[in-house]
Amino acid sequence: MAVEKPVDTGGARERTLIARIGKGESSLFAELVKPYERRVYVTALALLRNEADAQDVAQEAILKAFTHLAQFRGESRFSTWLIQITVNEARMRQRKQHADLFEPLGEAPGEEDGAYLPRDFADWREIPSEALERSEFRAILSKALASLGQKYREVFLLRDVEHMSIEEASQALSISVASVKTRLLRARLMLRDALAPAFTDGWFSRTPFGKGSKPW
Repeated sequence: MAVEKPVDTGGARERTLIARIGKGESSLFAELVKPYERRVYVTALALLRNEADAQDVAQEAILKAFTHLAQFRGESRFSTWLIQITVNEARMRQRKQHADLFEPLGEAPGEEDGAYLPRDFADWREIPSEALERSEFRAILSKALASLGQKYREVFLLRDVEHMSIEEASQALSISVASVKTRLLRARLMLRDALAPAFTDGWFSRTPFGKGSKPW
């Protein structure tokens, strides 16, 4: 007996909206983009680390998506295309402002996406997922994420925060699938090292954790 495939009602609805917008019903764009407004802002904020800049970039990305909607061919999800625009807008904002005046982790001159050698911590334990409910730890995690180099922060954000597939992250960042995998591995290892003081200071000593649990 044949198994029916699930109906992609969300994708079909988006395609219908895009088609109608293309035929002149521009007011429908607000409905098309509304489910992704928060994601666009969060992406911009994670990359720029400044609320005002993130708001500006989010608005610019949505406006650019509206202006260039005819260029969307449906080869990827609309959300992937929209996040790609957001990432590009954030990158341009950073280049104009020259905001990063320090050398972030993993961005040493001439360094390629080779092997990253994590520090050896005898008492290392995987991060308890329960700890993520603590606002203080979320602040520590945000600070650690901000310390990553741009290319590692981008791929970690899309894969482990936005939960994009490897292929979608590859499309959004315009890099190969292999680069996504390599950068993600390095980002996770560097975050582990950046968060290590929280472990050595006994931050999680009172929190139980399950085997294999991660914050991502």
